Amino acid sequence: MNRELTILLQAMRSAGAAIESIRRRNMRVTAKANQSPLTEADLAANDILKTHLLGHFPHDGWLSEESVDDISRLDCERVWIVDPIDGTKEFIKNIPEYAISAALVVEHKPILAAVYNPATEELFYASKNQGAWLNQERITCDKSASEPLTILASRTEVSEGRWEPIKKNHHIKETGSIAYKLGLVAAGRAQATFSLTPKSEWDIAAGVLLVTEAGGIASDLAGQAFLFNQKNALVNGIVAAGSLIHSTVLRMAMVK
Repeated sequence: MNRELTILLQAMRSAGAAIESIRRRNMRVTAKANQSPLTEADLAANDILKTHLLGHFPHDGWLSEESVDDISRLDCERVWIVDPIDGTKEFIKNIPEYAISAALVVEHKPILAAVYNPATEELFYASKNQGAWLNQERITCDKSASEPLTILASRTEVSEGRWEPIKKNHHIKETGSIAYKLGLVAAGRAQATFSLTPKSEWDIAAGVLLVTEAGGIASDLAGQAFLFNQKNALVNGIVAAGSLIHSTVLRMAMVK
């Protein structure tokens, strides 16, 4: 897996450099059918990642937010699940809380993952049973169970008032990309994060491995483990936290 990791990290850095180059100039922004924003940087990063990864591993499947879904991925032994820019709204606003997310999935489980925030040059990565890393340092989830907890939350969900009951008892920090939030939880920068709205596999596949390899737990809102490379790539949400507090955070999310 060392070869795959080396190639993945090279691809992430190349895509990150392209994203930052585009961000510094007047970039084109359009809207998708669902009215979410799409920039030329999203497409450029997608092309770089796909060319780099499938160029080295041509028999692997591909699932990306910015590619037309090729259902033949369901028959592939290995599948790359990619979000070229998670947190496009933050990217457009120059808020440094966006990230590239990529995971290699085998038998529905991520075995290799990277999340890269090119604005801060934070590169999180993990290999199955080999631990998780931020740049050159090994990382672990916060092992503390003391309250109040520091929990990373979606700006949209907070603005809608959905976190008001939780804010009374815990420190809530609004942060952009869910992939980036999962990386921060894996690195012990916060104790937990959860999303009250559905997510796509490409949003979370890499972050799930980061958290679990850092000693934490990541589940859906029903407390179930994730199975990736499904025909329907939508999941009901995510709860990620250190192992000692995951059940507590899951109860918070389920109440909502």
